[in-house]
Amino acid sequence: MLIQNAKTVLTQDEPWRANLRGDMDAVLNKAREATWWTGKIPAECPGREGEGILTSLPLPNLATCTRQEVQDYFDNGWTLTETLFAGLRGEEAFFRPPYHGLRHPMIFYFCHPVAFYINKLRVAGLIAQPLNPYFEKLFEVGVDEMRWDDMSKNEMLWPSVSEVHAYRCAVHAAVSGVIATHPGLAAGHPPITANDPLWALFMGFEHERIHIETSAVLIHELPLDLVQRPAAWPALHPSATTGKVGASATALRPRPGVDYPLPELRDVAATRVTLGKPQDWPSYGWDNEYGSRSVRVEAFRAGTRLVSNGEFHEFVAAGGYREERYWSAAGWAWRRYRNLKWPTFWVPNGPEGSHLYKLRTLFEVIDMPWNWPAEVNGHEARAYCSWKSEREGKSYRLPTENEHHALRNPVHDVVDDLALQCDGAAFRNRGINLNLAYGSSSPVDAGCVTAAGFQDVFGNLWQWLEDDFNPLPGSEVHPYYDDFSSPCYDGQHQMILGGSWVSTGEEAGPWARFHFRSHFFQHAGFRLVEASHDGGAVHLDGADAAHQVYEDRQMANDYMLLHYGAKADQMPHAFGPQEATEFPLRCARWLLEGAREFCAGTERAIDIGCAVGRATFELARGYREVTGVDLSAAFIEAGQALKRDGRLDYFRKDEGDLGATLTAAIDPAIDRRRVTFRQADACSLPAEWVDFDAVLMANLLCRLPSPKSLLGRLGGPRGLVRVGGLVALFSPYSWLEQFTPHGAWLGGYVKDGKEIRSAEVLREFLQNEGFVLRREDEVPLVIREHQRKYQYIVTHAMLWQREA
Repeated sequence: MLIQNAKTVLTQDEPWRANLRGDMDAVLNKAREATWWTGKIPAECPGREGEGILTSLPLPNLATCTRQEVQDYFDNGWTLTETLFAGLRGEEAFFRPPYHGLRHPMIFYFCHPVAFYINKLRVAGLIAQPLNPYFEKLFEVGVDEMRWDDMSKNEMLWPSVSEVHAYRCAVHAAVSGVIATHPGLAAGHPPITANDPLWALFMGFEHERIHIETSAVLIHELPLDLVQRPAAWPALHPSATTGKVGASATALRPRPGVDYPLPELRDVAATRVTLGKPQDWPSYGWDNEYGSRSVRVEAFRAGTRLVSNGEFHEFVAAGGYREERYWSAAGWAWRRYRNLKWPTFWVPNGPEGSHLYKLRTLFEVIDMPWNWPAEVNGHEARAYCSWKSEREGKSYRLPTENEHHALRNPVHDVVDDLALQCDGAAFRNRGINLNLAYGSSSPVDAGCVTAAGFQDVFGNLWQWLEDDFNPLPGSEVHPYYDDFSSPCYDGQHQMILGGSWVSTGEEAGPWARFHFRSHFFQHAGFRLVEASHDGGAVHLDGADAAHQVYEDRQMANDYMLLHYGAKADQMPHAFGPQEATEFPLRCARWLLEGAREFCAGTERAIDIGCAVGRATFELARGYREVTGVDLSAAFIEAGQALKRDGRLDYFRKDEGDLGATLTAAIDPAIDRRRVTFRQADACSLPAEWVDFDAVLMANLLCRLPSPKSLLGRLGGPRGLVRVGGLVALFSPYSWLEQFTPHGAWLGGYVKDGKEIRSAEVLREFLQNEGFVLRREDEVPLVIREHQRKYQYIVTHAMLWQREA
């Protein structure tokens, strides 16, 4: 649970405190002065309003933008970032991990968008050399937390604030240099499209603005004594007070119809909507926005406003957080783990059970504005819908993406795209709380009304939807950022639409499609839909969600057999390929033999895509510390059970429901204490994982949404592999769009009349990263599905050693 105003206590068991060096104390412990700003100071920055308040500029029109407009937009986003981070008080605020331990400390987000500029400008050929290779590797990839109970982060030594500050100065100059000199921004330039190298520049702009919002969420979660209101940050909505909003101090309940508006639902007639951003729309767009889907939307009823704090208070006071029946299994597990009894940003203001609350905003605690929207995560939103349905005997749920489109004003032309027209002040004047029109949420009944009769369809808070994040038909990954969306088409990320008060630039536009795991907070609320149908919600499971394939119980059993089964169980037929059994064991031995032959270290190894862990355990025969990593929760749970108990039962399928229960057992000669298992995304491994003596990747690459994201982590100044270390790579190159978007395949296609082969691409890539190929082989593999069906696969094995 979020603890407000928690004074830090020095302890010796908090390794992150090694980052506290007394750095920049004179600057960080007070309101920021001129030396803080590495770009424009707020008083001189485009987007400033009266009294020095900064708001967001409109999104650039890529058909007409001038060089000066591009520089202004860059400076605006840059200074908004530094204004937000001026809200951190003292060095500790930059390094203290968030209370949930699931994200990096704020120092990472102070530098990540900056390193992103350099990395993407280099990919596009707009700059030739890195500015700081160490920083550009360390801060390259963020973290998408796999589980709400994964607490094994934030134990590394980060660069100091002053070092990051100096790097920001250098990057601002480099990006400004591109803007000042690139001929593609000259007067009368043609429209900038996704095929133009300048697309990478605008990608950097919008990536930074995404992180303005996500950083605001993390600051929202910091203790109050570590934050302060920056002078240039937009003010709270005028309805916020410290003593006049909501019920009086003596009232036990907010008053419906007085302190918050009574809920109202409106009919929406059946209609047809078309989703997808046109390819020639003159603004930057993320890959998932393109493509097209035209669908019929059945009639439904929807709340005319977002669900308010007052309405949500009814759920809290009725014991909604205590009743498991309102929650999904994952939601209830999250609620119990966090021991929550009310929304995270509500601050108790009375005796236990009185249900009196204040509200934590970004930088302060205010009297509860019952008429503001309830800021909750996806689990809480769905639990409220379930409670409301039971209470009223109706069928309530969240809207779908299709239904959200039915509530909107149509966008036919560029003039209808308000993100291209309006800065924060102009949005405010239109009654839309977007683009930093305000520095907080606003009353649910204060916004403008769409033609269909709904408020806050855009702005105030993002809105949780029923849909899993999904690609539109025809969408393609962009080569500059091939893992922006595709790793999240996994059935684990819930869609949000509409933007929030702190959404700026492209996020504030009508084409934005975003997502988060249901346990995450992202300035999001929800509105109710009443319907007897599912609204056409898109749910990715089975074949539609790549990694969900590996959560299936039978798949887990099949992999237990592949890893731990006897040869006679894996291939019982004498005429079958007996030499193809025990594949994980042979992979581990191949790597161990290579370590001896090429005199590599044997301290630490990592098995990426470890599945249920046979190779991980086998590597512990030769390495002192072995980490097994997989995206599948089912696989990791099996590995952890084997580590704990040394044995695990599984089912060998023979025919239909028939088969036999077998027992996997770890050889007692293996020290299981050397082995650790962790669920993680191979495309986004933790930044602290560096300098392993060996990396094993067996049949993994062609099951990743972005193989180059993993390959790029192997070398460089913060590489997974230490100099002298080994990479054992096995792959059959079985590229399928189910797992890897076509644009991210390493090979298996024709380009410019030439056949591209994965092995050759790997050779070139790894040689350029400072690796030398030591050994190559063809390794057979057999996977039993049942007694009469098997997969026979030949993997290409390469053993690489890092020399530089």
